[in-house]
Amino acid sequence: MTDLPPTPADTSQEKAEPSKPELTAVQHDRTQHNRIIIVAVIAIVILALLVTGVILLAGAQADVTSKVRDIFIILMALESIVIGVALVVLITQLATLINLLQNELRPLIKSTRETVDTLRGTSQFLSENVTEPVIKLNEYLAGIKRLRDIFRPGR
Repeated sequence: MTDLPPTPADTSQEKAEPSKPELTAVQHDRTQHNRIIIVAVIAIVILALLVTGVILLAGAQADVTSKVRDIFIILMALESIVIGVALVVLITQLATLINLLQNELRPLIKSTRETVDTLRGTSQFLSENVTEPVIKLNEYLAGIKRLRDIFRPGR
């Protein structure tokens, strides 16, 4: 058979589905390590900017310092409002979770416990009424076979 060159439709499918190489554990660790380094550098830069701002404000005039102080007071008030709203949302979610646990999961756990108890009873019943008679029958058959082997040693 002769090899035909790929058709344009074949090459378009190959281009449409580029293969993504899987990250190995080492590569994953490296990318996570790089992210940690980037976050640490950003935190250090922000801290340095804050320290520089405080030093510059310490040497500034009283009028500038009072304006910056007023801006920070406003920002702190806004932050308090945001934290208050977040706490209300958190308490609402907690109440919903407690309601879910009490009204939906507790009956589910109860029915699961009943099912397990039923299965336990079923397995005990099968053990007593099916398994034990079969084992006894096998014991009797093995004894009869051994008795037969004793009386007919040549075979």
